[in-house]
Amino acid sequence: MSSFEDWLPWLVLVFTAVSIILLLLPFFPLSFGSEHRFVKVSSQSEVRVQLVVLGDIGRSPRIQYHALSIAKHKGLVDLIGYKASDLHPDIQTNPHVTVHSLAAAPGWLKTDKQWLFIILAPLKVVHQTCSLIYALGYRTPPAKWLLVQNPPTIPTLLIAQIICFIRNTRLIIDWHNFGFSILGLKLGSGHPLVQLSELFERTFCATASAHLVVSDAMGRVLKAHWRLKGPILTLHDRPFAHFQPFSENQRMDFLANCSETAFAIDGIRSGKTKVLVSSTSWTPDEDFSLLLAALLDYANIAASTQRHLPDILAVITGKGPQKEAFLSNVKIMADQGRLKKVCLKTAWLSAEDYAKLLASADLGVSLHRSSSGVDLPMKVVDMLGVGLPVIGWDDFVSWPELIQDGINGRGFHTSAALSELLVGLFGQDSKQLKRLREGAMLEGKRRWDDEWDPIAGKLLGLCT
Repeated sequence: MSSFEDWLPWLVLVFTAVSIILLLLPFFPLSFGSEHRFVKVSSQSEVRVQLVVLGDIGRSPRIQYHALSIAKHKGLVDLIGYKASDLHPDIQTNPHVTVHSLAAAPGWLKTDKQWLFIILAPLKVVHQTCSLIYALGYRTPPAKWLLVQNPPTIPTLLIAQIICFIRNTRLIIDWHNFGFSILGLKLGSGHPLVQLSELFERTFCATASAHLVVSDAMGRVLKAHWRLKGPILTLHDRPFAHFQPFSENQRMDFLANCSETAFAIDGIRSGKTKVLVSSTSWTPDEDFSLLLAALLDYANIAASTQRHLPDILAVITGKGPQKEAFLSNVKIMADQGRLKKVCLKTAWLSAEDYAKLLASADLGVSLHRSSSGVDLPMKVVDMLGVGLPVIGWDDFVSWPELIQDGINGRGFHTSAALSELLVGLFGQDSKQLKRLREGAMLEGKRRWDDEWDPIAGKLLGLCT
């Protein structure tokens, strides 16, 4: 296998060469039947922004919030990405936002097997390259700004740089994480493709007009170790308007009508059942076996030494590749009778119902393990927006920017520590949970608009 990995970078270079040829196609005297074919933007034109995410728009809340904020200030938005799930309702009805769906890659290009991924990934990059060129250069009119979500990095940053050069557009990179660090979770940090990905990322981000980052820690890393020409601005994720706290009556009404919780409503009303909620894309950066191990410990303690402990109804929302394996493990343990006093449910909810579920829960859990150490999980922001206290994996640098331990949440980095937190917060010491909820309510008062207007809004020329 080592010999295969030796010549693999050359294979990647071949596919890169093919991609470059495709990039040059717009310069040939061909007609693609589009009035927008690589027209340059006028310096006097209105504020139009192309927003690009090489992922599912519906599962990319931050890019949707950017779109709504720009539209709120009368800017025009071309939102470009895959449309695999429902969008925010306001996106679909806003006259200032136009959604341009990218063609999904063929199913045979998708795989969870590492050796096959190495072969198919370059082919997928070629497909994505063609889709992006067509969307950015032909389907959409010229824009003053192009804001691209990173990651995914390849081939997004290269295409964005070329489009901006041809169209006289200014590039903003919205950093959620580092693309190479996420690839490293799949292939290992020392893999040649991961090293190539880091080189690609460093090369094609360098000349962007500006950079938005989700944490101060990420900004410090970029300033210290990356040679970036544009300003680096921290734009923390904040909850959007539909994440609001619930009254007790609202909470009970929702839980009584939600299919995942309705069966336990009597226990919830009496306080004998607590609702635990988490969300995930079921990817390697979140280890739900840790939650399962903690719930097993809780079940054992509740059935033996601390019988006063309430039942836990854990609802996990989201879709992703590792979901079925997790559910298989849950079924085995339930069949063995090892999950007494614990019930696990999975769900896929609309944005509106997801916000309501968070507002109705007793405690939120985040199992996000930062691949870079400097990103932050959006789910925690959403939880704080409804006043839901959070316990989460805290073994990374940027975690304290979001959670102040003992004030609006708690941290852990072992299943034993997570189990201990569940026993403590759901046990007789209910005052601690109440204090954390008060802290979460306070943190959740700062909203997306409060953060976006003076930073991104000012950068785009939409806010003074």
